[in-house]
Amino acid sequence: MPMLRFQEKNIRAIARRYDYPIAERELIELKPIVYRRGFLEKHELQKIAYWKAPRSSGHITKNSEEYVREITHFALQAETEQARIRVLTNLAGVSWPTASVVLHFFHREPYPILDFRALWSVMLEVPSQYNFDFWWTYVLFCREIATRNRVDMRTLDRALWQYSKENQR
Repeated sequence: MPMLRFQEKNIRAIARRYDYPIAERELIELKPIVYRRGFLEKHELQKIAYWKAPRSSGHITKNSEEYVREITHFALQAETEQARIRVLTNLAGVSWPTASVVLHFFHREPYPILDFRALWSVMLEVPSQYNFDFWWTYVLFCREIATRNRVDMRTLDRALWQYSKENQR
């Protein structure tokens, strides 16, 4: 069961110290465009994958433009949580963590990013293989914390990542 390693009242302060080596500004600027359009273009997915996992982001090129559009459109319109996350992992170069970034930045519902740092900050071990139950437990926990503290998911995600960066050995 997830449990925050720091006091909830410190979420905003920790998030303000967030210092990720790759700028997220481009992803945030894409939000309104993707919301309007309803899917990602291949070059946009490449930016997302590079932001999350630079070393494996090259695999995105194995997907056709049409496949990226179709899969991301389905994921962003799907009614069920399981369909939203699982379908994205059918894309070459998109693992559960990268799929979580797509949902985090481009779905209208709030989703946290799966990351070893964020998981450490909520006392969860990175599983040998991600699955829906693990992910959904994490999503619900993060939504509850964000709602209770009146912060958006981006703020909570920054705090989780930064706390680990500052404290995890």
